[in-house]
Amino acid sequence: MTDVTQTDDYRIQATSDRAAECTRVLKEGETFAIFDCHGDIQPIGLGEQGIFHEGTRFLSKMELRFAGERPLQLGSTVNKQNEFLAVDLMNPDFYAGDRQIPRDSLHIYRSKFIWKGCCFEQLRFTNFSLDPLEIPFTFHFAADFADIFEVRGNHRKERGSYRPAEVSDDTVLLSYGGLDGVMRSTKINFKPAPKRLKNSEAHYQIALQPKESLTLSLTVTCHRHGGAVFSGGYEEALEEARAGSRKLRSDYCEISTDNDHFNLLLERSQADLIMMTSCTEQGLYPYAGVPWFSTTFGRDGIITALEMLWVNPEIARGVLSFLASTQAERLDPENDEEPGKIVHETRMGEMAALREIPFGRYYGSVDSTPLFIILAEAYFKCTGDREFVSTIWNNVLRALDWIDLYGDADGDGFVEYAKHSHQGLVQQGWKDSNDSVFHSDGTLADAPIALCEVQGYVYAARVAAAVLAEALGEGGRGTQLREEADALRRKFCEAFWCDDISSYALALDGAKRPCRVRSSNVGHCLMSRIAAPEHADLIAAQLTSDIFFTGWGVRTIATTEKRYNPMSYHNGSIWPHDNALIAMGLAQYGFREAAMTVFEGIFDASLAMDLHRLPELFCGFKRREDFSPILYPVACAPQAWAAASVYFLLQGCMGLTVDGEKHQVRFAHPVLPSFLNEVRIRRLRVGDSTLDAVLKRYNGDIAVNILRKEGPVEVIIVK
Repeated sequence: MTDVTQTDDYRIQATSDRAAECTRVLKEGETFAIFDCHGDIQPIGLGEQGIFHEGTRFLSKMELRFAGERPLQLGSTVNKQNEFLAVDLMNPDFYAGDRQIPRDSLHIYRSKFIWKGCCFEQLRFTNFSLDPLEIPFTFHFAADFADIFEVRGNHRKERGSYRPAEVSDDTVLLSYGGLDGVMRSTKINFKPAPKRLKNSEAHYQIALQPKESLTLSLTVTCHRHGGAVFSGGYEEALEEARAGSRKLRSDYCEISTDNDHFNLLLERSQADLIMMTSCTEQGLYPYAGVPWFSTTFGRDGIITALEMLWVNPEIARGVLSFLASTQAERLDPENDEEPGKIVHETRMGEMAALREIPFGRYYGSVDSTPLFIILAEAYFKCTGDREFVSTIWNNVLRALDWIDLYGDADGDGFVEYAKHSHQGLVQQGWKDSNDSVFHSDGTLADAPIALCEVQGYVYAARVAAAVLAEALGEGGRGTQLREEADALRRKFCEAFWCDDISSYALALDGAKRPCRVRSSNVGHCLMSRIAAPEHADLIAAQLTSDIFFTGWGVRTIATTEKRYNPMSYHNGSIWPHDNALIAMGLAQYGFREAAMTVFEGIFDASLAMDLHRLPELFCGFKRREDFSPILYPVACAPQAWAAASVYFLLQGCMGLTVDGEKHQVRFAHPVLPSFLNEVRIRRLRVGDSTLDAVLKRYNGDIAVNILRKEGPVEVIIVK
């Protein structure tokens, strides 16, 4: 067992790590599961294994044992579509009574998937020995009904009560009455019925002739009182799950290349995004990451949708709809809530319901609101969906009001943040660790804090809102917004530029003193286009120099800085989404070679990752020959904005923009990284039209050929 504690900044604390043990992840809707590579659930590592539903762990232990011994693992993988865990095992050497059963006598094929709050499992036992076998084995199980924040490390003074287990011939019902008044139950059903079933064990004895097989089914159902329960069996559930996955996949354009390894990264990224996408009442939403952030996050959802907009704009529509429906209506300091602000995160567990944590519906992010406006305009440009955008125009206006009235509370022209909730986050940008904003001497910055990238987002948001205003017939407002954006850009460059570090300051503190720290945040200033051209040259050179670029990617903080630590969460690590935004910014300012350098580093890192899955982050150590990237011990994997980063990286290099209203596709100065010679795109949506295209390297140049057009589409290629 690990010793897990929790500090008041909501960091995940541990004396063990996720990297130490192989794990497998499944997710569907509000349910996710983390198994070890045997398919078991064990209280080891961070103690995060289990089946979780709506923010609570409904199964904390499920172990298969032969006379107390684990079976031996032969293979373990999740299929390419992330629907299905398949594990191959064989029996260990063990005694069944007086008879020794030698290893490799019995093959066990174990398969699992999740659908509508249930985990369906089948185990097929096959006797490959030459003799008849009588095999005893046992399942050990438990349900602790821990809130996800308890699993993360929070200690609670009080908990609810466990109800006596209800046991029949083939079913166990484990229940917990929460302090929030909700009864949560885990039903475990075995088919065929075990020889003996108790409240924490199921004992089997099976007889198999040589080459004979027997299949056993096990279903774990997570039930919250008053919630719907799926009543179908394994085959029906599997068919529905695969149909649901196919439907989500059909919304994506198809991308393939001449590099098989990159194709695997594309396949895994798409599969991760489909798995992380849940259907809310407002539409599709990519949940942030498993295990710690499997819920709606404003910032994460927006950036994920931006990264993959050209691949699947339906995600952006769902994100915008959900965030518009949860936009703040009132002033509530305990939730860091202010009228017009876009939500930071939502939670469904017992602790959130009791307000033991502030995250039931929490608004403590300074950047989600301008990013919401940016996504609204980007979606409109990509799709031409004027009707939908008109339905959220009032939400855009309210977001602008928040920027002016609450974001810029002191009227200095910059958007700042300060924590108002006694439980909330101290740092409210994307780097939200307590120590992520500091001065050159390492001293932490005092609030209110104006982050450099947030000013870039506000600049881009004003430009975006101007485009929407003009499209919706409010030209006067559009002109005003453009003037405000231009004024902000001038003011920003004057206040944030630091000649001594050849970069923009990380932030201005509460006394308006610049934090003279070289950070990856400035790359976002390129992406938002707030950076002055004369500054962009210096920033681009710095981000691809040794103080930032490791060979695997760009660090969050340069090696020259006081708090640089390659093993930290935000002060020297490498985040794929951060690198994707940086690369897009570099490409937009014409630094395509630099953008490709970043792209190539992230791709090379992916080759060493389990299942070709880009994690939330990894350590920022310098690349060493013949060594893999150093993993971060508590990184989420999968993580939505990490999975979507590959699309943004590819888009930036291709110089691809889609204008759905004008039915135009533009490839501006397209380039390809060294590991790609050809990229094929099928079913690229351009408004209500589609096209197929191929980009191919010829004699050092990139040619763009259009293979098919369905509907009116104009293709513009700028060399």
